[in-house]
Amino acid sequence: MDIEMEGHMAPKFYGATTVGERGQVVIPAEARRDFNIKPGDKLVVMGMHKSSGIVITKAEAFTQFLSRTVSSLTRFEKIIKGDVAVSEEDGKEA
Repeated sequence: MDIEMEGHMAPKFYGATTVGERGQVVIPAEARRDFNIKPGDKLVVMGMHKSSGIVITKAEAFTQFLSRTVSSLTRFEKIIKGDVAVSEEDGKEA
């Protein structure tokens, strides 16, 4: 069941997993279905140094996120330099 918190979808708990002798973990079946993770898919594993949490995401999704981020940063840089005007109505380039 999806739960909404303050207008945003709350993270969904898929279960717990145990790290095996070879460092392997099993991603719960429901999570694999929800995120369309198939055998052979490349995943990216990230975490903050000395933090207790990690994030696992599909490499394809991470690449798309980085691409959108770079585009946004490039746009912000142009705005800051004055190369692009922004309308106050919608925050888009004028």
